[in-house]
Amino acid sequence: MSVLVNSKIKYFFLALILCISLFTCIAAVFIVLKVENAAIYIFLCMISMAFSLIALCYRYFSWQDKIFENASGQIAQFISGNNNVRINCDQEGKMYRFFHDVNILVSILNARAENEVKSKEFLKRMISDISHQLKTPLAALNIYNGIMMDETDNIGTIHQFIDLSEQELDRIEVLVQNFLKITKFDAGTIVMDKKIENLADMMEVVRKHFTVRAELEGKKIILSGNSNVTLLCDKIWMMEAVDNIVKNALDHTKKGDVVQVEWKHTSAFVQIIISDNGSGIHSEDVHYIFKRFYRSRFSKDTKGVGLGLSLTKSIIEEHNGTVEVYSELGVGTSFTIIFLNSTQ
Repeated sequence: MSVLVNSKIKYFFLALILCISLFTCIAAVFIVLKVENAAIYIFLCMISMAFSLIALCYRYFSWQDKIFENASGQIAQFISGNNNVRINCDQEGKMYRFFHDVNILVSILNARAENEVKSKEFLKRMISDISHQLKTPLAALNIYNGIMMDETDNIGTIHQFIDLSEQELDRIEVLVQNFLKITKFDAGTIVMDKKIENLADMMEVVRKHFTVRAELEGKKIILSGNSNVTLLCDKIWMMEAVDNIVKNALDHTKKGDVVQVEWKHTSAFVQIIISDNGSGIHSEDVHYIFKRFYRSRFSKDTKGVGLGLSLTKSIIEEHNGTVEVYSELGVGTSFTIIFLNSTQ
């Protein structure tokens, strides 16, 4: 019987049985021996047995009441803000199992409270980072507008600063759009429309996105891979993930450098490798490049906002993939995206 698992309850019932058995035996002795006034003695035995049973019950329920009172006090402390309290549940039985469940509930509530604090801190840092990132382009726009107002007769200068203003506005738009996309990933509201897509076609679209920029900067984007390789993915999101890596490569290469996009397929996985022969990433930064708003103290790049690669990582992980980076300073960088059983 599960009720007898607890030793205290077991001893309580054992004491009751012994008490009843003892007084029953005494009464039987009086009857067998035909003791004079046996009825009176038996009656007195019954009264003694009743008081003994009451005493045993009082002692047991007092002990149980003390346990519940202690548990209630521990719960009251938790409600008052002491998150470290726990109810003693080092014995067996349903009561202690209940206390164990209460302790688990306390741990879950503590974990959730801790996560809420972390979420608030993260949101605070995120807002601070966004404000900081917006200050630079907004300050530049104010300067450009002031210059254009002072140079109303110089059409060439006005056009020059109009172009610069458009670049800063594009920068703000990219920052806001990327932030909104990452927020959707965090909220779990992104629904991937995954279909079997041809990788060669997708990578060609990615190349076309940067054709004009590459030509203007004197760089090359080279595609390499089997035209029959397919991938189970959301085409729009996956191209955005690769776009961000290619853009990062173009940001860190100079005239005459090459960005290569290669894809491979085996029976176990699909790989997409984006490599360049640009400036490379400092060894101190490699492990942090996917962190939101991370900016290296070694980087001379003033255009990036530190969200593109973080968004890329979120997209790839949403497709059950992984992304790895290898870089050598002054030699180049290689991003490897791996999808296991990607077409199943």
